[in-house]
Amino acid sequence: MTAVSPDSGRIWTAARGPVLIGVVILFAAIVITLLRGGGEGGALDPRSFRPEGSHAVADLLEQNGVRVELTDNASSMDGATLFVTQPDLIDPDRLADLSSRAAATVLLAPATGVSRLEPETRDPGCSLAAKAGRATTGGFVYEGEERCYDSTLVRTGTVTMIGYGGIFTNRDIDEEGNAALALSLLGQHERLVWYVPSAADRSQQKSLTDLIPDGWKFGAFQLGIAAVLIALWRARRLGRVVPEPLPVVVRAAETVEGRARLYRRSHAAPHAASVLRQATRDRLAPLLGVPQGDDPSEEIARRTSRPVASVRALLDDREPVDDRGLVALAHELDVLENEVRKA
Repeated sequence: MTAVSPDSGRIWTAARGPVLIGVVILFAAIVITLLRGGGEGGALDPRSFRPEGSHAVADLLEQNGVRVELTDNASSMDGATLFVTQPDLIDPDRLADLSSRAAATVLLAPATGVSRLEPETRDPGCSLAAKAGRATTGGFVYEGEERCYDSTLVRTGTVTMIGYGGIFTNRDIDEEGNAALALSLLGQHERLVWYVPSAADRSQQKSLTDLIPDGWKFGAFQLGIAAVLIALWRARRLGRVVPEPLPVVVRAAETVEGRARLYRRSHAAPHAASVLRQATRDRLAPLLGVPQGDDPSEEIARRTSRPVASVRALLDDREPVDDRGLVALAHELDVLENEVRKA
């Protein structure tokens, strides 16, 4: 008989390599996602000289008397302009509290827009940005009290939302009126709090699953479905046990001899003796009319005229025997069985 399905150990042995590699890749991706953007050199970092950095804007602000304070955990907002580079990574209640305490707030590309526009040079179309003139704008389109650049920059009260951050980067600062627009938004007061959320700040506001982009979640969900389908395809169902023809025919005598050699090799003479006694009892029970499991010693003694004690000692003796004693026992049991059959 043989089963038709691999066991769980073999399945795990085959699958553990890819599973461990996938776990390592996922862990590394999560760590990179959490730490990305921290330290010098990140996008919209006022210390960064890279094209996507914002050192040029920070330098212009300092030259115009605005003190730039970079922070990853904003606290004191009194009399300052708050510039938040990634508002979607901050808890909405905390962001609302910070905005209420700041003299002015500039939010870069919050995901509350009603639509999106491709970045390009646009006319302001409003008095709010009239002095800046044409500038590179786009991204999200918002609703607000004052709308500029086709509603990609709006202001409601003291909160300004802009859908595209190109005007704050070293790469685009010198195009059209980008520098003027950036200075007018971030230089409203003598103090600017430049808030770049860090990994630590994000973890205080959001759970790990919230920090993972939706695209990654969808991709992981698809990979999970694919893994289940592959497992169902590769793992055959556990069906009934099916018989298989033996490759060779083994004679009974050879089986007995093989087992005897195993007993001899393992020095299991006592066990072999108990097997011989039990086999004799099993064969004699039907001849004597004794139920299986009952002691047949008295009936055997009555039929063979042997003492009951002698018969019981032969059938139930627990004393250990060696190989020579085993041969003698087998002979005595054979003689006893022949006497019962002839009685």
